[in-house]
Order: sequence, then structure tokens, then C-alpha cells
Amino acid sequence: MSRIHPNAEASRRLLRHGAGAGAAASAACYTVWMRSSMGFQGTDGFSVYDAGGELAFRVDNYSRRRKIFAGELTLMDGHGAPLLSLRPQIISMHDQWNCYKAPEEGQAKRARSQQLFSVRKCSVLQNNREAEVYMSSACTTTTTTTTTTDASASDHGTTGHQSPGFWIEGCFRRRNCKIRRAHDGKEVARIARKKARTAATPDTAPLTLGEDVFSLVVQPDADCTMIMALVVVLDRICWRPYTPLICSS
Repeated sequence: MSRIHPNAEASRRLLRHGAGAGAAASAACYTVWMRSSMGFQGTDGFSVYDAGGELAFRVDNYSRRRKIFAGELTLMDGHGAPLLSLRPQIISMHDQWNCYKAPEEGQAKRARSQQLFSVRKCSVLQNNREAEVYMSSACTTTTTTTTTTDASASDHGTTGHQSPGFWIEGCFRRRNCKIRRAHDGKEVARIARKKARTAATPDTAPLTLGEDVFSLVVQPDADCTMIMALVVVLDRICWRPYTPLICSS
């Protein structure tokens, strides 16, 4: 696991490239490993580690079946407490996914008042954009909070002529993209290929790890939980075949 967990040097390097010097000191640096923390045959998912090597987020029992057969995905914290629920919009021209606040025990799933935002894949004609994020009509459009105050949000997310709250530019499949806030274009998070040095040859050039391990830098004014939910959805709308490992090491 030493090659998966972030180290201090790698964290500092990513923070320098993730934003300006003023915000770099408090930006959050994560290593995303596209493997379930459950770690037995046939599992898929996400295990997300912070700069100290602690498990910060996870998605277990993650299905890569086509969305018409896919169930709800639950983003959890490192202890397994549910944070957000993600569900595909079955009838959608834009490969849309809707995000809801995870229901508490005894509460109905996908309550209309709990919808937070929706994510839609962009057309190939939309320049360099991978996807757009539309906040619920009851949500704020800042990255500091993602709350709902109105029960009138539609189960189909935001449609019509509403402008996106965020967009994702670049190429997620290549692990090279940025999440920007729409109203000012400010970068709030960045996804990049992860590089690491081996313990046996610490003085050599760092190795670029496989696509199942990548780095995520989140700026201090962004909601890390929301950003991680966007990463999970990006992995679904930028779909590719997946072959699970027999076991985790």
C-alpha cells in the first residue's frame, strides 16, 4: 500500500500545481484508488486517502453495469457513514446523474427536498468540457456549502435555460481535468495522474502510476464531499470496461 498512500513530498508537489501560492497551503490533497475498501473478489469502488494516509471517503459494492441496471451509489466517509446518494437518470439525453443527501435511518430514499445537484455529460461540440453540474433550485451555487431549503426541487434535476454551477474541463479518462466554478471560472479542484518514487530507488525520477490510482487536489473554498461525488459520477459517464482484481494487496 505504500505506493497508493500519499506522502509529504508528493502532496507538496500537487499543491504547488493545484492553485496559487496563497491557497496552496490549505488545499486538500487526496489519493483516489479505484478499488473497494472491502477488497474481496468481484468488488469495485473507490478508496480515497488524505495526505496523511487515512481513509477519507469510500464507495463499496460499486456496480459498473449499464445505468438502466445500476442501483444507487452511496458515497461514505472513511468510517462508513453515508454522505451522498448518486442515482442515474434512466431517461436522459445527456447521461445525467442526480445527487441527493444520503437519507438518515427511517427516512425515505431520494426525498425531493434532499436533491442537491445533477451532473450531465457534455456534447462533443462543447469545446473542452467533459460535464456540467447543475445545482438544485434550492441549493446555493457556492462551493462552501451544499444545502437545500426548499422541497420544490425536481427529481429530474435542473433543466431548461438554467446555467451550470460548475463545469469539468479536460479528459477524465486520461486523469487530466479541472473542476471550475461557472460564474468566475475559478478552479476548485484538479484531477491528475499520480506519480511516486519506489522505496528502493528514492533518488530516481518518479514513476507514473496506472489509471486506477490518481490524485485529487481540492481548494479550501470547495466542498470536498461534493467534489468526490463529482469524481464518482465522472467515472460513470466516462464509462469504460472494467476487470476487477482477484484480491487487493
